[in-house]
Amino acid sequence: MKRWKSIRIASILLLVLTLVLSACGRPSDDNTSSEGKKKVTIMLDWLPNTNHTGLYVAQNKGYFAEEGLEVEIVTPGETSANELVGAGKAPFGISSQEYVTQARAQGVPVVSVAAVLQHNTSGFAAPKEKKIRSPKDFVGKTYGGWGTPIENAFIQTVLELDGVKTKNVEDKVRIVNIGQADFFTAIKRDIDFSWIYYGWTGIEAELRKVSLDVIYLKDLDPVLDFYTPTIITNEEMIRKDPDTIKKFLSAVKKGYEFAIDHPGEAADILIEAVPESDPELVRKSQQWISKQYRADAPTWGVQKEEVWVGFTDWMWKHKLIEKKIDPSKAFTNEYLPQ
Repeated sequence: MKRWKSIRIASILLLVLTLVLSACGRPSDDNTSSEGKKKVTIMLDWLPNTNHTGLYVAQNKGYFAEEGLEVEIVTPGETSANELVGAGKAPFGISSQEYVTQARAQGVPVVSVAAVLQHNTSGFAAPKEKKIRSPKDFVGKTYGGWGTPIENAFIQTVLELDGVKTKNVEDKVRIVNIGQADFFTAIKRDIDFSWIYYGWTGIEAELRKVSLDVIYLKDLDPVLDFYTPTIITNEEMIRKDPDTIKKFLSAVKKGYEFAIDHPGEAADILIEAVPESDPELVRKSQQWISKQYRADAPTWGVQKEEVWVGFTDWMWKHKLIEKKIDPSKAFTNEYLPQ
């Protein structure tokens, strides 16, 4: 009986130790490759596209390896990058300012550490024959989106900016969830307009000879020129392993700078890494978006406090977050190489 109790006690202690190690992270051997490099992951926000080219360049050119890192780039499943990074299950992810703001308002400790693009290139798009050229033209039309509450809020607030007052956006606009459906299939089937990122879907429309009217968010109000997408980490990673953040961003910055200077070769790297992608779309998108990575900023990745303050205030004013956050804690430029 005593031996059985000893075995049970040992088993319990082993279980407790396993749980503690799991809570603190994997053992160091599991976090180190056979070449002695630290293994980290970054979760994308969507399927691989030219927003992500700098990551694949950094991987292909050995910039991560030079920093002693072995980086795995993973695509999202049922759980978003915000959720996984916020829970400490992944050290890095791709997100955007609106979702970081929303997450922090819900107590999720994600932090934006670099802006992939300097300006918001997203907007509401519709085929020209739909005659949707301002938010007031949304009235009586069908919007196809991803089924997120923030989309409804954006539509309602831009309607109000254009003088259309409503307490319930669905009294004015029919909203349907197109999920994973292709934008071009959806606009032929049952929707009039959708929210797109011009650097990908807009470029694809050019290739397809589909003429679009695009209402850019940043043109509706300067405060809507927020950062999308961004690279995120979490507060625990900042406290416990800031050196890895610095090394990671050093390599990523080199990747995006290469893509800025060599868009053709960068496109080829992305095509090789993601062979199921459309080569023509990748190359044309890369030419366009390479000018957007740094744009008018002094260096890639830097974020301005006034952008975070202004957009946080805007989201709070329009009831897009449950509580106001401190925007200075939502982002940092500290880990970008100088």
